[in-house]
Amino acid sequence: MTAVTAKRFSIAEYHRLAELGFFEFDNRFELIRGEIIKMAAKGRLHSVCNSMLFGELYVLMARRACVRGQEPIILPTDSEPEPDVVIARSRSDNYVADYWIFNLVDIQLEMHSEPYQKQRGGFDYRVKRVVLPNEVVVIPGFPELSLDLSAVFPAQMGE
Repeated sequence: MTAVTAKRFSIAEYHRLAELGFFEFDNRFELIRGEIIKMAAKGRLHSVCNSMLFGELYVLMARRACVRGQEPIILPTDSEPEPDVVIARSRSDNYVADYWIFNLVDIQLEMHSEPYQKQRGGFDYRVKRVVLPNEVVVIPGFPELSLDLSAVFPAQMGE
């Protein structure tokens, strides 16, 4: 029996597929580790949380960094995810090394920092931390700025 291997795409191939109109009727795809993945539909709570987060970050960041929303970012693992929010510092590549997941299922913020390359390839984060929705977190790279998560997570989520 022959094993079947899934096709892995480079970022250049992914961009070429987009140019050719492959995603024309449904652009809710992202490239993760060479695989083209359909993004999940956004529910009401996701939209509310995302809007509240944007509002808080725009005020906190002012002109210190660029707050980008649902825009693709290119990562070295043949990945081009479209995160809900990116805080891009003024660097030549406009990316930051901290990755946050606003987990609306468990109602918590999952913070990932200090990316590294694994011995056998791939990337991961050395530090992973969970922050509860009633806590305040310092924004990485901006020690003078903190984000009150109770202003981000919708109040009705805890019910």
